[in-house]
Amino acid sequence: VQLQASGGGLAQAGDSLRLSCAASGRTFNTMGWFRQAPGKEREFVAAIRQAGPQKYYADSVKGRFTISRDNAKNMVYVQMNGLKPEDTAAYYCAGTARNLILSTIRDPSGYDFWGQGTQVTVSS
Repeated sequence: VQLQASGGGLAQAGDSLRLSCAASGRTFNTMGWFRQAPGKEREFVAAIRQAGPQKYYADSVKGRFTISRDNAKNMVYVQMNGLKPEDTAAYYCAGTARNLILSTIRDPSGYDFWGQGTQVTVSS
């Protein structure tokens, strides 16, 4: 079982980036993106379930980031628009076979598998 995140890089404020996460070895009913800046705890960014249209976002990215998934390809993406310096962090994709409920979908401990992280650095 593996999650492989890619797509990070250097950006300027206002730019866009799209992160991709390739899942292999199993299907994850719930997939999410988290990020961690130096000296800070890992924080929720966005999540999506395999079934159903609901998408969940952190308030800090709502309206700027869009999560999506391609179940046929076992991929999950996050389109990041209007990047800000405070978006600078290592971004991790995560997955679980469970359909996480609203109270746990933002909690990193609910996810069983994690990718290696991809760095996003936004300059002002």
